[in-house]
Amino acid sequence: MKHSLAFLLLAGGSTLLTASCATSSARNFPPPDQLPSRATIDPLEMLDGRRVRTPEQWMSERRPELKELFEHYMYGKAPVWPAGVKAETLFTDPKAFGGKATLREIKISWGIPTTINLLLATPHGKRSPCVFGLNFNGNHTVLPEPRIQLPTGWTRNKGNKALEEDRGKDLATWSMEASIDRGYAVGTLYMGDIDPDRHDWSDGIHPHYYKPGQTQPGPHEWGTIRAWAWGLSRVVDYLVTDPAIDARRLAVFGHSRNGKTALVAGAYDDRIALILSHQSGCGGTAPSRGTVGESVTKINNAFPHWFNDTFVLFNDKTDRLPFDQHCLAAICAPRPVLFSNAQDDQWANPAGQFEMLKAATPAYTLLGVDGLKAEKPPAPGDPLIDSRLGYWLRPGKHSTTPEDWKIFLDFCDIQMK
Repeated sequence: MKHSLAFLLLAGGSTLLTASCATSSARNFPPPDQLPSRATIDPLEMLDGRRVRTPEQWMSERRPELKELFEHYMYGKAPVWPAGVKAETLFTDPKAFGGKATLREIKISWGIPTTINLLLATPHGKRSPCVFGLNFNGNHTVLPEPRIQLPTGWTRNKGNKALEEDRGKDLATWSMEASIDRGYAVGTLYMGDIDPDRHDWSDGIHPHYYKPGQTQPGPHEWGTIRAWAWGLSRVVDYLVTDPAIDARRLAVFGHSRNGKTALVAGAYDDRIALILSHQSGCGGTAPSRGTVGESVTKINNAFPHWFNDTFVLFNDKTDRLPFDQHCLAAICAPRPVLFSNAQDDQWANPAGQFEMLKAATPAYTLLGVDGLKAEKPPAPGDPLIDSRLGYWLRPGKHSTTPEDWKIFLDFCDIQMK
Protein backbone atom coordinates (compact mmCIF):
# COMPACT_ATOMS: atom_id res chain seq x y z
CA MET A 1 0.00 0.00 0.00
CA LYS A 2 1.35 3.42 -0.92
CA HIS A 3 0.55 6.54 1.03
CA SER A 4 1.23 10.20 0.37
CA LEU A 5 0.76 12.89 2.97
CA ALA A 6 0.79 16.66 2.77
CA PHE A 7 0.39 18.99 5.74
CA LEU A 8 -0.77 22.58 6.04
CA LEU A 9 -0.98 24.61 9.24
CA LEU A 10 -4.26 26.50 9.44
CA ALA A 11 -5.13 29.63 11.37
CA GLY A 12 -6.18 29.10 14.96
CA GLY A 13 -3.83 26.21 15.65
CA SER A 14 -5.70 23.55 13.71
CA THR A 15 -4.06 21.35 11.14
CA LEU A 16 -5.25 20.13 7.77
CA LEU A 17 -3.87 16.78 6.66
CA THR A 18 -4.20 15.43 3.18
CA ALA A 19 -3.89 11.68 2.79
CA SER A 20 -4.34 9.36 -0.13
CA CYS A 21 -4.47 5.61 -0.15
CA ALA A 22 -3.84 3.54 -3.26
CA THR A 23 -6.25 0.60 -3.39
CA SER A 24 -6.55 -2.26 -5.82
CA SER A 25 -9.78 -3.07 -7.60
CA ALA A 26 -11.92 -5.87 -6.25
CA ARG A 27 -11.48 -9.27 -7.84
CA ASN A 28 -14.19 -11.64 -8.90
CA PHE A 29 -13.91 -14.06 -5.99
CA PRO A 30 -16.20 -17.14 -5.95
CA PRO A 31 -19.20 -17.43 -3.60
CA PRO A 32 -18.45 -19.28 -0.34
CA ASP A 33 -20.11 -22.54 -1.41
CA GLN A 34 -17.75 -22.75 -4.39
CA LEU A 35 -14.59 -22.43 -2.30
CA PRO A 36 -12.73 -25.66 -1.56
CA SER A 37 -12.76 -27.19 1.90
CA ARG A 38 -9.34 -26.86 3.55
CA ALA A 39 -8.31 -27.83 7.07
CA THR A 40 -5.39 -25.39 7.04
CA ILE A 41 -4.27 -22.41 4.99
CA ASP A 42 -0.70 -21.88 3.83
CA PRO A 43 -0.09 -18.11 3.87
CA LEU A 44 2.44 -18.51 1.06
CA GLU A 45 0.02 -20.22 -1.34
CA MET A 46 -1.98 -18.02 -3.69
CA LEU A 47 -5.69 -18.64 -4.10
CA ASP A 48 -4.98 -20.16 -7.52
CA GLY A 49 -2.44 -22.58 -6.02
CA ARG A 50 0.76 -20.83 -7.05
CA ARG A 51 3.58 -20.81 -4.50
CA VAL A 52 4.97 -17.52 -3.23
CA ARG A 53 8.75 -17.81 -3.37
CA THR A 54 10.14 -14.28 -3.11
CA PRO A 55 9.55 -11.20 -0.95
CA GLU A 56 8.65 -9.30 -4.12
CA GLN A 57 5.93 -11.81 -5.00
CA TRP A 58 4.58 -11.62 -1.44
CA MET A 59 4.38 -7.84 -1.52
CA SER A 60 3.03 -7.48 -5.05
CA GLU A 61 0.70 -10.50 -5.24
CA ARG A 62 -0.10 -12.50 -2.13
CA ARG A 63 -0.33 -9.70 0.44
CA PRO A 64 -2.74 -7.62 -1.70
CA GLU A 65 -4.74 -10.77 -2.41
CA LEU A 66 -5.09 -11.55 1.31
CA LYS A 67 -6.23 -7.98 2.01
CA GLU A 68 -8.93 -8.29 -0.64
CA LEU A 69 -9.99 -11.73 0.59
CA PHE A 70 -10.50 -10.45 4.14
CA GLU A 71 -12.44 -7.48 2.79
CA HIS A 72 -14.60 -9.57 0.49
CA TYR A 73 -15.47 -12.43 2.84
CA MET A 74 -15.15 -11.05 6.39
CA TYR A 75 -14.51 -7.44 7.40
CA GLY A 76 -15.83 -5.61 4.35
CA LYS A 77 -14.26 -3.02 2.10
CA ALA A 78 -13.85 0.50 3.50
CA PRO A 79 -13.95 3.76 1.56
CA VAL A 80 -10.70 5.29 0.33
CA TRP A 81 -8.99 7.55 2.81
CA PRO A 82 -10.43 11.09 2.88
CA ALA A 83 -8.72 13.89 0.98
CA GLY A 84 -8.35 16.11 4.03
CA VAL A 85 -8.35 15.66 7.80
CA LYS A 86 -8.65 18.65 10.13
CA ALA A 87 -7.42 18.65 13.72
CA GLU A 88 -8.62 21.13 16.35
CA THR A 89 -7.26 21.21 19.90
CA LEU A 90 -10.10 21.38 22.45
CA PHE A 91 -7.93 21.90 25.54
CA THR A 92 -4.29 21.69 26.58
CA ASP A 93 -2.83 20.98 30.02
CA PRO A 94 0.99 21.34 29.93
CA LYS A 95 1.34 20.26 33.58
CA ALA A 96 -0.50 16.93 33.51
CA PHE A 97 0.58 13.99 35.67
CA GLY A 98 2.44 16.19 38.12
CA GLY A 99 4.12 18.19 35.38
CA LYS A 100 5.53 15.17 33.53
CA ALA A 101 3.40 15.47 30.39
CA THR A 102 1.07 17.55 28.27
CA LEU A 103 -2.52 16.35 28.05
CA ARG A 104 -4.69 17.40 25.12
CA GLU A 105 -8.02 16.52 23.60
CA ILE A 106 -8.07 16.93 19.83
CA LYS A 107 -11.12 16.88 17.57
CA ILE A 108 -10.41 15.17 14.25
CA SER A 109 -12.77 15.70 11.31
CA TRP A 110 -12.76 15.14 7.57
CA GLY A 111 -15.76 16.80 5.99
CA ILE A 112 -18.66 14.69 7.29
CA PRO A 113 -20.64 15.12 10.56
CA THR A 114 -18.77 12.23 12.22
CA THR A 115 -15.81 13.47 14.30
CA ILE A 116 -13.27 11.79 16.58
CA ASN A 117 -12.05 13.16 19.91
CA LEU A 118 -8.51 11.96 20.57
CA LEU A 119 -7.23 12.16 24.14
CA LEU A 120 -3.44 12.40 23.90
CA ALA A 121 -0.80 12.53 26.65
CA THR A 122 2.79 13.27 25.58
CA PRO A 123 5.88 13.22 27.82
CA HIS A 124 7.92 16.40 28.05
CA GLY A 125 11.34 16.83 26.52
CA LYS A 126 11.46 14.65 23.41
CA ARG A 127 9.56 13.20 20.48
CA SER A 128 8.03 10.05 21.87
CA PRO A 129 6.77 6.74 20.56
CA CYS A 130 3.00 6.52 20.92
CA VAL A 131 0.63 3.72 21.88
CA PHE A 132 -2.92 4.51 20.80
CA GLY A 133 -6.23 2.71 20.50
CA LEU A 134 -9.95 2.60 21.11
CA ASN A 135 -11.60 2.75 24.52
CA PHE A 136 -14.98 1.23 25.34
CA ASN A 137 -16.81 3.92 27.28
CA GLY A 138 -15.51 7.37 26.40
CA ASN A 139 -12.35 9.44 26.95
CA HIS A 140 -13.81 10.81 30.19
CA THR A 141 -13.58 7.33 31.72
CA VAL A 142 -9.82 7.12 31.12
CA LEU A 143 -8.91 10.09 33.34
CA PRO A 144 -10.89 12.13 35.92
CA GLU A 145 -10.15 15.37 34.04
CA PRO A 146 -13.25 17.62 33.97
CA ARG A 147 -12.30 19.23 30.65
CA ILE A 148 -12.50 15.95 28.74
CA GLN A 149 -15.68 16.01 26.70
CA LEU A 150 -18.39 13.43 27.29
CA PRO A 151 -19.51 11.49 24.21
CA THR A 152 -22.76 12.88 22.85
CA GLY A 153 -23.89 9.69 21.12
CA TRP A 154 -24.89 6.21 22.24
CA THR A 155 -22.94 4.52 25.04
CA ARG A 156 -23.49 1.16 26.69
CA ASN A 157 -24.12 2.42 30.23
CA LYS A 158 -27.30 3.53 32.03
CA GLY A 159 -29.72 5.14 29.62
CA ASN A 160 -27.15 4.73 26.86
CA LYS A 161 -25.80 8.16 27.75
CA ALA A 162 -22.36 9.22 29.02
CA LEU A 163 -22.39 10.27 32.66
CA GLU A 164 -20.28 12.68 34.69
CA GLU A 165 -20.06 10.11 37.47
CA ASP A 166 -18.06 7.80 35.19
CA ARG A 167 -15.06 10.11 34.92
CA GLY A 168 -11.88 8.14 35.62
CA LYS A 169 -13.58 4.77 36.16
CA ASP A 170 -11.23 3.07 33.64
CA LEU A 171 -8.07 4.73 34.97
CA ALA A 172 -6.25 1.44 35.67
CA THR A 173 -7.26 -0.03 32.33
CA TRP A 174 -5.13 2.51 30.44
CA SER A 175 -2.20 3.09 32.88
CA MET A 176 -1.42 6.41 31.23
CA GLU A 177 0.92 7.76 33.88
CA ALA A 178 2.95 4.55 33.98
CA SER A 179 3.35 4.77 30.20
CA ILE A 180 4.43 8.42 30.46
CA ASP A 181 7.04 7.33 33.02
CA ARG A 182 8.35 4.82 30.47
CA GLY A 183 8.70 7.55 27.83
CA TYR A 184 5.61 6.71 25.79
CA ALA A 185 2.83 8.98 24.60
CA VAL A 186 -0.64 7.47 24.92
CA GLY A 187 -3.65 8.28 22.76
CA THR A 188 -7.19 6.98 23.03
CA LEU A 189 -10.58 7.61 21.47
CA TYR A 190 -14.09 6.34 22.11
CA MET A 191 -15.08 3.59 19.69
CA GLY A 192 -18.61 5.02 19.46
CA ASP A 193 -17.26 8.25 17.99
CA ILE A 194 -16.67 6.19 14.85
CA ASP A 195 -19.56 3.75 15.12
CA PRO A 196 -21.68 2.86 18.17
CA ASP A 197 -21.32 -0.81 19.04
CA ARG A 198 -24.81 -1.93 18.15
CA HIS A 199 -26.61 -3.45 15.18
CA ASP A 200 -27.90 -0.19 13.75
CA TRP A 201 -26.77 1.03 10.34
CA SER A 202 -28.46 4.41 10.72
CA ASP A 203 -25.91 5.87 13.15
CA GLY A 204 -22.15 6.27 13.21
CA ILE A 205 -19.98 6.64 10.16
CA HIS A 206 -21.75 4.31 7.70
CA PRO A 207 -24.68 6.49 6.53
CA HIS A 208 -22.29 9.22 5.38
CA TYR A 209 -20.86 6.86 2.76
CA TYR A 210 -24.09 5.32 1.46
CA LYS A 211 -25.02 5.64 -2.18
CA PRO A 212 -28.40 7.29 -2.96
CA GLY A 213 -31.18 5.02 -1.70
CA GLN A 214 -28.84 2.82 0.35
CA THR A 215 -29.80 2.10 3.98
CA GLN A 216 -27.12 -0.39 5.02
CA PRO A 217 -23.76 -1.67 3.79
CA GLY A 218 -23.76 -4.09 0.88
CA PRO A 219 -22.67 -7.72 1.32
CA HIS A 220 -18.97 -6.94 0.84
CA GLU A 221 -18.90 -3.46 2.39
CA TRP A 222 -17.46 -2.57 5.77
CA GLY A 223 -18.83 -3.81 9.05
CA THR A 224 -18.19 -2.08 12.35
CA ILE A 225 -14.74 -3.60 13.03
CA ARG A 226 -13.51 -2.40 9.65
CA ALA A 227 -15.07 1.02 10.34
CA TRP A 228 -13.32 1.25 13.71
CA ALA A 229 -10.01 0.33 12.06
CA TRP A 230 -10.59 2.93 9.35
CA GLY A 231 -11.20 5.50 12.09
CA LEU A 232 -7.90 4.56 13.74
CA SER A 233 -6.19 5.46 10.49
CA ARG A 234 -7.71 8.93 10.76
CA VAL A 235 -5.97 9.18 14.13
CA VAL A 236 -2.72 8.16 12.45
CA ASP A 237 -3.31 10.96 9.94
CA TYR A 238 -3.03 13.33 12.89
CA LEU A 239 -0.29 11.59 14.88
CA VAL A 240 2.21 11.64 12.01
CA THR A 241 2.00 15.47 12.03
CA ASP A 242 2.33 16.03 15.77
CA PRO A 243 5.84 17.32 16.63
CA ALA A 244 5.68 15.63 20.05
CA ILE A 245 5.23 12.17 18.43
CA ASP A 246 7.84 9.99 16.75
CA ALA A 247 5.85 9.08 13.64
CA ARG A 248 8.10 6.08 12.96
CA ARG A 249 7.10 4.46 16.25
CA LEU A 250 3.31 4.22 16.40
CA ALA A 251 1.86 1.19 18.20
CA VAL A 252 -1.84 0.40 18.01
CA PHE A 253 -3.41 -1.30 21.04
CA GLY A 254 -6.78 -2.90 21.64
CA HIS A 255 -8.45 -5.24 24.10
CA SER A 256 -11.15 -7.79 23.16
CA ARG A 257 -13.23 -6.44 20.24
CA ASN A 258 -10.90 -3.46 20.14
CA GLY A 259 -8.02 -5.94 19.90
CA LYS A 260 -9.61 -7.38 16.78
CA THR A 261 -9.78 -3.84 15.48
CA ALA A 262 -6.13 -3.12 16.32
CA LEU A 263 -5.01 -6.10 14.25
CA VAL A 264 -7.19 -5.08 11.30
CA ALA A 265 -5.91 -1.49 11.55
CA GLY A 266 -2.31 -2.69 11.52
CA ALA A 267 -2.94 -4.94 8.55
CA TYR A 268 -4.41 -2.11 6.45
CA ASP A 269 -2.24 0.82 7.56
CA ASP A 270 1.51 0.43 7.07
CA ARG A 271 2.24 3.61 9.02
CA ILE A 272 1.50 1.64 12.19
CA ALA A 273 4.83 0.20 13.32
CA LEU A 274 3.64 -2.34 15.91
CA ILE A 275 0.39 -4.10 16.83
CA LEU A 276 -0.74 -5.04 20.36
CA SER A 277 -3.81 -7.29 20.16
CA HIS A 278 -4.89 -8.25 23.66
CA GLN A 279 -7.33 -11.14 24.29
CA SER A 280 -9.08 -10.52 20.98
CA GLY A 281 -10.14 -14.10 20.25
CA CYS A 282 -12.52 -15.13 17.46
CA GLY A 283 -12.67 -12.67 14.58
CA GLY A 284 -9.28 -11.31 15.62
CA THR A 285 -6.35 -13.44 16.76
CA ALA A 286 -7.94 -16.86 17.32
CA PRO A 287 -8.49 -19.37 14.49
CA SER A 288 -11.88 -19.32 12.79
CA ARG A 289 -11.42 -23.06 12.36
CA GLY A 290 -10.84 -23.47 16.12
CA THR A 291 -12.90 -25.72 18.37
CA VAL A 292 -12.22 -23.91 21.67
CA GLY A 293 -14.14 -20.89 22.89
CA GLU A 294 -16.17 -18.58 20.70
CA SER A 295 -17.04 -19.81 17.22
CA VAL A 296 -17.78 -17.98 13.98
CA THR A 297 -21.45 -18.93 14.35
CA LYS A 298 -21.64 -17.57 17.89
CA ILE A 299 -19.88 -14.31 17.11
CA ASN A 300 -22.02 -13.66 14.04
CA ASN A 301 -25.20 -14.37 15.98
CA ALA A 302 -24.19 -12.13 18.88
CA PHE A 303 -22.58 -9.29 16.90
CA PRO A 304 -23.88 -9.33 13.32
CA HIS A 305 -22.74 -5.74 12.75
CA TRP A 306 -19.05 -6.44 13.33
CA PHE A 307 -18.48 -8.15 9.99
CA ASN A 308 -19.84 -7.91 6.47
CA ASP A 309 -22.94 -9.82 5.39
CA THR A 310 -20.84 -12.45 3.62
CA PHE A 311 -19.04 -13.74 6.72
CA VAL A 312 -22.24 -15.22 8.11
CA LEU A 313 -22.30 -17.64 5.15
CA PHE A 314 -19.30 -19.38 6.74
CA ASN A 315 -21.03 -20.05 10.07
CA ASP A 316 -21.09 -23.81 9.56
CA LYS A 317 -18.48 -23.86 6.81
CA THR A 318 -15.34 -22.33 8.30
CA ASP A 319 -13.34 -24.95 6.40
CA ARG A 320 -14.21 -23.02 3.23
CA LEU A 321 -12.70 -19.75 4.40
CA PRO A 322 -9.80 -18.96 2.04
CA PHE A 323 -7.79 -17.66 4.99
CA ASP A 324 -7.55 -17.92 8.73
CA GLN A 325 -6.48 -15.31 11.25
CA HIS A 326 -2.78 -16.08 10.91
CA CYS A 327 -3.08 -14.59 7.45
CA LEU A 328 -4.14 -11.26 8.99
CA ALA A 329 -1.01 -11.33 11.16
CA ALA A 330 1.03 -12.26 8.07
CA ILE A 331 -0.23 -9.15 6.26
CA CYS A 332 1.50 -7.13 9.00
CA ALA A 333 4.91 -8.65 8.23
CA PRO A 334 7.66 -7.68 8.82
CA ARG A 335 6.25 -5.43 11.59
CA PRO A 336 6.09 -6.69 15.20
CA VAL A 337 2.80 -8.14 16.48
CA LEU A 338 2.01 -9.23 20.04
CA PHE A 339 -0.85 -11.56 20.98
CA SER A 340 -1.42 -11.41 24.77
CA ASN A 341 -3.85 -13.51 26.79
CA ALA A 342 -5.07 -14.72 30.18
CA GLN A 343 -5.30 -18.37 31.15
CA ASP A 344 -8.90 -18.23 32.39
CA ASP A 345 -10.08 -16.52 29.21
CA GLN A 346 -10.62 -19.71 27.22
CA TRP A 347 -13.43 -18.01 25.28
CA ALA A 348 -10.59 -16.23 23.42
CA ASN A 349 -8.74 -19.53 22.78
CA PRO A 350 -5.21 -18.56 23.93
CA ALA A 351 -3.66 -21.80 22.67
CA GLY A 352 -5.25 -21.33 19.25
CA GLN A 353 -3.82 -17.83 19.09
CA PHE A 354 -0.33 -19.24 19.67
CA GLU A 355 -0.88 -21.62 16.74
CA MET A 356 -1.91 -18.65 14.57
CA LEU A 357 1.44 -16.98 15.27
CA LYS A 358 3.27 -20.16 14.34
CA ALA A 359 1.28 -20.35 11.11
CA ALA A 360 2.08 -16.70 10.26
CA THR A 361 5.82 -17.19 10.75
CA PRO A 362 6.60 -18.32 7.16
CA ALA A 363 5.63 -14.87 5.84
CA TYR A 364 8.04 -13.24 8.29
CA THR A 365 10.79 -15.70 7.43
CA LEU A 366 10.28 -15.02 3.73
CA LEU A 367 10.87 -11.33 4.42
CA GLY A 368 14.11 -12.06 6.25
CA VAL A 369 13.03 -11.55 9.88
CA ASP A 370 12.15 -13.86 12.73
CA GLY A 371 8.55 -14.77 13.37
CA LEU A 372 7.55 -16.65 16.53
CA LYS A 373 10.62 -17.97 18.34
CA ALA A 374 8.90 -20.68 20.35
CA GLU A 375 7.66 -24.16 19.59
CA LYS A 376 5.14 -24.60 22.39
CA PRO A 377 2.85 -22.23 24.32
CA PRO A 378 4.23 -20.83 27.58
CA ALA A 379 2.69 -21.51 30.97
CA PRO A 380 0.78 -18.67 32.64
CA GLY A 381 3.28 -16.22 34.10
CA ASP A 382 6.21 -17.37 31.98
CA PRO A 383 8.35 -14.59 30.50
CA LEU A 384 7.16 -12.68 27.47
CA ILE A 385 8.05 -14.31 24.15
CA ASP A 386 9.59 -11.17 22.68
CA SER A 387 10.29 -12.27 19.10
CA ARG A 388 8.92 -10.29 16.14
CA LEU A 389 5.73 -12.29 16.53
CA GLY A 390 5.33 -12.12 20.30
CA TYR A 391 3.13 -13.96 22.77
CA TRP A 392 2.32 -13.65 26.46
CA LEU A 393 0.02 -15.56 28.78
CA ARG A 394 -0.74 -14.53 32.34
CA PRO A 395 -2.96 -16.00 35.03
CA GLY A 396 -6.35 -14.37 35.40
CA LYS A 397 -9.36 -13.34 33.40
CA HIS A 398 -10.52 -11.22 30.47
CA SER A 399 -9.31 -7.73 31.39
CA THR A 400 -6.57 -5.17 30.88
CA THR A 401 -4.36 -4.56 33.91
CA PRO A 402 -1.27 -2.50 34.81
CA GLU A 403 0.68 -5.77 34.58
CA ASP A 404 -0.46 -6.11 30.97
CA TRP A 405 0.73 -2.57 30.20
CA LYS A 406 4.18 -3.38 31.55
CA ILE A 407 4.37 -6.28 29.11
CA PHE A 408 3.04 -4.16 26.22
CA LEU A 409 5.73 -1.55 26.82
CA ASP A 410 8.44 -4.17 27.32
CA PHE A 411 7.55 -5.55 23.89
CA CYS A 412 7.58 -2.04 22.42
CA ASP A 413 10.97 -1.32 24.02
CA ILE A 414 12.44 -4.40 22.36
CA GLN A 415 10.77 -4.12 18.97
CA MET A 416 10.62 -0.32 18.45
CA LYS A 417 14.17 0.63 19.44
